[in-house]
Amino acid sequence: MIASKTHPGDSLIELIGIEKVYRVGTELVRALRGISIAIHENEYVAIMGPSGSGKSTMMNILGCLDIPTAGKYMLRGRDVSTLSQSRLARIRGKQIGFVFQTFELLPRTTALKNVELPLMYAQVSHKKQRALAALQRVGLEDRAMHRPNQLSGGQKQRVAIARALAQTPDIILADEPTGNLDSKTGEEIMTIFDSLHAEGQTIIIVTHEEEIAARCRRVIRLYDGLVASDDTVAQTRPSPPRAAMTVS
Repeated sequence: MIASKTHPGDSLIELIGIEKVYRVGTELVRALRGISIAIHENEYVAIMGPSGSGKSTMMNILGCLDIPTAGKYMLRGRDVSTLSQSRLARIRGKQIGFVFQTFELLPRTTALKNVELPLMYAQVSHKKQRALAALQRVGLEDRAMHRPNQLSGGQKQRVAIARALAQTPDIILADEPTGNLDSKTGEEIMTIFDSLHAEGQTIIIVTHEEEIAARCRRVIRLYDGLVASDDTVAQTRPSPPRAAMTVS
């Protein structure tokens, strides 16, 4: 296993010796075994690994959905690895936008209200304007009043991306974002991520698909709870044009 890239002091994210141990019956399972990595502003990172490698556990820790057993998680220079669940929830609401494989949309609620929902919890102003701007950014302003059962799979995922964007997060964390989509629709979703990265957004994608990882600029591979490799990806496709998303 390798020592991953770290740059203390100028990182958006820094994991320092992160371990996670679960008890399964009478056995202890070491899901992560001393991971140290740094991720900077505007990085476009894929996290890969076989089943049981620890990538889902790492995603949960990066997303402040779980806390490590040992080690430190520094987010913008603040150690969040020992915070209470209520304080972690506040960080998730303000700094991390999630995009899930299964979309996680409320079925009886319009696209607009789905995008507004995290803004309500975060108690921000101009919720409707921000939600509409986010839907416009992903090309769905004309579907704002549609419910999920009136949308295609790709449109549902674009609503999920808009929901993440509306929070103006430091990080977008995507878990297998094209896993439930056909290849053409998956390409459309990845084009949105490419464009967001070109605008300066930090994006971390957990995936098992090599073609998805190839779109990113850096690929971290896990194996048995350790970093097996951490490589910069040579890019052959041109960067997408920059486009500003304006929210009030």
